[in-house]
Amino acid sequence: MAFNIVLFEPEIPNNTGNIGRLSLGSGSKLHLVKPFGFELNDARLKRAGLDYWQHLSVTIYESVADFYEKNPAGNFVYLSSHGKKDYCEIDYADDMFLIFGKESKGLDEHILQQNVERSYHIPIYSEHIRSFNLANAVAIVVYEGIRSLKTKL
Repeated sequence: MAFNIVLFEPEIPNNTGNIGRLSLGSGSKLHLVKPFGFELNDARLKRAGLDYWQHLSVTIYESVADFYEKNPAGNFVYLSSHGKKDYCEIDYADDMFLIFGKESKGLDEHILQQNVERSYHIPIYSEHIRSFNLANAVAIVVYEGIRSLKTKL
């Protein structure tokens, strides 16, 4: 059981470091799509990922177009606060690509419009927040996916 965790244009090194650690712990692969809001040698990225970063399966892409070009047959789902369906409705599958947008804006609107049937959200039960922290959202979705796949065994 493994997923592909994809971050389109991540901006905050601490989030990316934490997601890297989560990727390794969950047996997932991390895909980072440029441009980044930080340098890969940023101390905050390494600190959040601790000494695990060297063991991580990570692929770097120059752009969103580069990501799609190199993964043409991917089973993609898109996570956004604007997603149309609840993340618990995802038909999780091994090697699925779980795609998340940047912290400040999420996924670009045109990506969501082109993938309405594959866009999901995590329900928020308060009018006082717009979204969850990216690292927390990734953790919620990845471990729901692991739970779901275990029940299919």
